[in-house]
Amino acid sequence: MKISRFLCVPAAWLGLLALSVWAAGPGGTMSVQVKNTALRASPAFIGKAIATLSYGDQVAVIESQGPWIKVGASGGLTGWAHTSALTPKRIVLQSGRETARTKASGDELALAGKGFNSDVEGEFRKQHRNIDFTWIDRMEKTRVSPGEMQSFLKAGGITPGKGGAQ
Repeated sequence: MKISRFLCVPAAWLGLLALSVWAAGPGGTMSVQVKNTALRASPAFIGKAIATLSYGDQVAVIESQGPWIKVGASGGLTGWAHTSALTPKRIVLQSGRETARTKASGDELALAGKGFNSDVEGEFRKQHRNIDFTWIDRMEKTRVSPGEMQSFLKAGGITPGKGGAQ
């Protein structure tokens, strides 16, 4: 029972993700919904990163290819971003009734965008004292460079298909 529920949630998310990409379509606008994501030269996780998009950045949809969307970003840059990093919702950073003029940290923005902030996290940890968050904290700090990723794939004999992970 737990396994089927475990599989239904990701399937539902993928369905919503596909629907959101379809809804945005070419000529539409999407927002970056993660802390940072790479704008890549090609539609693959190992494609060269040409810029970094940040939470709340608006991008224009040019075309889609599998799980990748070619977007136009500020400064005239174009490249590919993975659909999991984008949302058709317009994310506007606001403080009260005015557009926020000051910047919060990337961590605060990412958590706030997900409806999860340090107060919520603190309360969650307080209510779940039996959970060891040590490994979660370590995983959140883990960074893998594109070079490390390419070496890992090469060592494993893995060749990503066109469009990235399939």
